Amino acid sequence: MEINGLPLHALVVHGAVVLTPLAALAAIVYAVPGRWRDWLRWPVLVGALIAVGAVWTAYLSGEDLVDGNPYGGPLAELLETHEDRADIFRWAATGFAAAALAATGLHRREGAVRIVLGVVLAALAVLTLVYAILTGDAGAQIAWYGVGD
Repeated sequence: MEINGLPLHALVVHGAVVLTPLAALAAIVYAVPGRWRDWLRWPVLVGALIAVGAVWTAYLSGEDLVDGNPYGGPLAELLETHEDRADIFRWAATGFAAAALAATGLHRREGAVRIVLGVVLAALAVLTLVYAILTGDAGAQIAWYGVGD
């Protein structure tokens, strides 16, 4: 999995760690009642769907990268942390995208349905945001291991 000799993982992770937090932050704003809700529903949905695609592509290309490049010593421990966090991140992002789809589809609903959808969407957005940061940080520690020592 390469593009012009560069591992696909190194390219696509940037989309995952930039687009996912942007979509999550937009979803949190969407979940708060206000006049911007109508305007934000489509950007939240599109952002969440693109983000989940980037996250899954990063996950699968990362698996391929690890299979082709054995990591040993201290990098193996860093890699295990990164993989553990990526496992949670991909499912959190998937749940977030599903919640964004449900919130968009049921956008006109009022009352309890609207409140529950907003809370679920915001909770999954926060979880996804946290794991985007944690997973990205663990990956950066691998990529920059030993630099500046």
